[in-house]
Amino acid sequence: MKELIEYIAKSIANNPDAVVVTEEREDGDDERVTLKLQVDPEDMGRVIGKQGRVAQAMRTLLRVKAVKEGVRVNLEIG
Repeated sequence: MKELIEYIAKSIANNPDAVVVTEEREDGDDERVTLKLQVDPEDMGRVIGKQGRVAQAMRTLLRVKAVKEGVRVNLEIG
């Protein structure tokens, strides 16, 4: 899942080298995953998209992949 978000964000961003995705799992809970996406401040608008459409699309793709893996996932962009 981390690789999926990283690929999408690097494809959108003008500065793909600044894209960093970290994965955090809750202590003792392998069913909850939080992905934190950090991009260059200039690329923040591109990654979020108009009215959050790009961010929502990334979250939708994550949900599909998470269901296949049997986990719950949350994407934080900051």
